[in-house]
Amino acid sequence: MDLSPLLPRAELLVAAALLDAALGDPVYRWHPVRLFGASLAWIERGLRAAGADGRAGGCLLFVLLAALWLGGLSAGLLGIARLHPLAGAAAHFFLLYSLLALGDLLAHGRAVEQAAAAGDLPAARRAAGRLVGRDADRMDAAACRRAAIESLAENLADGVVSPILWYALLGIPGLVLCKLVSTMDSMVGFRTPRYLHFGWCGARLDDLLQWLPARASWLLISLASLVLPGCSGRRALLAGWRDHAVLPGPNPGWSEAAMAGGITRRLVGPLWLEGRLVTDTWIGDPDAPPAGTASDYRRAQAVVGVAAALAYTAAAAGVWLARSA
Repeated sequence: MDLSPLLPRAELLVAAALLDAALGDPVYRWHPVRLFGASLAWIERGLRAAGADGRAGGCLLFVLLAALWLGGLSAGLLGIARLHPLAGAAAHFFLLYSLLALGDLLAHGRAVEQAAAAGDLPAARRAAGRLVGRDADRMDAAACRRAAIESLAENLADGVVSPILWYALLGIPGLVLCKLVSTMDSMVGFRTPRYLHFGWCGARLDDLLQWLPARASWLLISLASLVLPGCSGRRALLAGWRDHAVLPGPNPGWSEAAMAGGITRRLVGPLWLEGRLVTDTWIGDPDAPPAGTASDYRRAQAVVGVAAALAYTAAAAGVWLARSA
């Protein structure tokens, strides 16, 4: 069987990246991530009704989702490519474009900054609340900006670098697997009584798939900070190494701590969840001021843009060299 229509293509990756940066994520009824979420909810209801609501049920959820979407989308692309190579390339490109998220990530961050710059604190809180899971009603404008910066850094790793990396390594199946697992983690990967066991599989798979992208993002942020004015590549590298374990989980701290060092500001600080103070820990150099100004946000946005461009360039070059060889 000819599996070449599923393999990564450098020219399609570059074109999809440019379109995503220009237009953002396409909005349409049958968007893959929307379908992933709807099918997950439907399968979860069936598994729970059958009593499969523990770890085994969560693992079965992954198997069924992978069979449905990893198998289904791969078979669909192969079938379209058999009809005509150009049709297969077009379907490949549109799926790739639909599963990249840099444009939307930057747009959500800009919504926070625009509201904060206009002095509209309620709007800034609403925009920040769409990015983070903390109590937004306790946040001032500076805290809203910090939340946006932290979201930029974390989502650079799991929403941009991870899909690019797995696409470059495994093609369309790798990209779909990455987004499926990310959807599972965001929908069932909670440490609550309902999902502590059922969501275990999704959460651990997400940790596994994000392990390399998180550390790659640390290096990318450090490189971007090295060339941008007002930023420090050295501090980004050191802060990522020193503070990555401050945040819970094996992966998010790498990019967030690197961002704090890169823009020479402290991030996180007091966080409230459901009316309870869950942390008042800062990451970044102890002598740096807390992030919270418009210029802090602009530097962070520039760092993410340059880091993403470096990731796309490296991935496209790697795919091109591999195919040439």
